[in-house]
Amino acid sequence: MTNEHRLGVLRSVAAGFNAHDPDAILIHFADDAVFDSPRGAEACGTRYIGKEAIRMAFAARFEGIPNVHYGDDRHFVDGDRGASEWLLTGTAADGQQIELRGCDLWEFREGTIVRKDSYWKIVEG
Repeated sequence: MTNEHRLGVLRSVAAGFNAHDPDAILIHFADDAVFDSPRGAEACGTRYIGKEAIRMAFAARFEGIPNVHYGDDRHFVDGDRGASEWLLTGTAADGQQIELRGCDLWEFREGTIVRKDSYWKIVEG
C-alpha cells in the first residue's frame, strides 16, 4: 500500500465521522483493531478492542454530541504510521457547546487501520 492510499483511508474515515456513519468508518479497520480513546481510567484512556467494541464507542460519540463535526483537518502518513489533526465542534446532549483541537495517531497493517490513538486539548474555564 502506498502513502497516498493510506491518506485516502484517513480522509475517508474523517468523512465517515462527519456523516456519523460507523459503517463508513469501520470498513477501514481490521477486525482486531484497537481504539485508545482520549478519556478513561487508564493512561491509554479507555481501550476498545475489535470492531464491535469500537463501533459502540463511536456510536456513543455520535449520541453524546449529535452534531459533532471534525473540521480543519490535516492528515500525514509515513509508511505504516499516520497522524490526523482536527477541530472538533458540536453541541453535547446536555446543551454544552464544544470546540477543541485534537489529533489521532494511526497504525496500519497492509493498508488497514489496526490502531487509532486519540488525543485532544483540555479546555478549561
